[in-house]
Amino acid sequence: MVSERLGQYIDKKGFSYYAFENSLGAGRGSISKAVKEGKSIGSNVIENILSIYSDLNPIWLLTGEGTMYKEDEDFLLNKSVDTFALQTDRSLDSQQIPLYDIEAVAGLVPLFQDRTTQTPLDYISIPRLPKCDGAVYVTGDSMYPLLKSGDIVLYKEINDIKNEIFWGEMYLLSMDMSGEEYITVKYIQKSEQIGSVRLVSQNKHHQDKDVEMSKIKALALVKASIRINSMH
Repeated sequence: MVSERLGQYIDKKGFSYYAFENSLGAGRGSISKAVKEGKSIGSNVIENILSIYSDLNPIWLLTGEGTMYKEDEDFLLNKSVDTFALQTDRSLDSQQIPLYDIEAVAGLVPLFQDRTTQTPLDYISIPRLPKCDGAVYVTGDSMYPLLKSGDIVLYKEINDIKNEIFWGEMYLLSMDMSGEEYITVKYIQKSEQIGSVRLVSQNKHHQDKDVEMSKIKALALVKASIRINSMH
């Protein structure tokens, strides 16, 4: 049933029926009633849903064939994915990874402190990735050519910054720089300075920098990156 699959989509996205109906300009309770009672949904309403929710795969919605998200169907056509897994990582067949807007959530620190209060821009679903807590867009060129501005990094939060660093791995981190939050992606290596770590860029035009560990306020291990390739 189309209504049953639509209910699955609404649940997966975490929408309330009221918010979903409101976004369509539909009457209150019209969608929730159809879903709960297994009733049909008018073609004009379906067209409206598909025009507003562009990630919803119309073939799956109408027939049940394929995957829920359109992105899953054409992912390999216009995106490239690199994974940076540890030997101890176990890949998951599927997971919904929230994509956040760093500026909208006011930085990594509040995002990591309470993800439940933050609204993602969208969800990313890529099979056979290690467990990830979230994803954000990269800015800057410090990790170029491995990462470039506009790429997406998928990460796993580190709770114990002092004791859970895997030396030489790539991290998304937030630092306190004279009272301002500075967010970057760097390799973290051991420093000769006691109480510090060395931040190393992929871009050879950027110098390595020793930073006091106490200045790192949020830390996440980069598990994968996504680059959107323009198709002409």
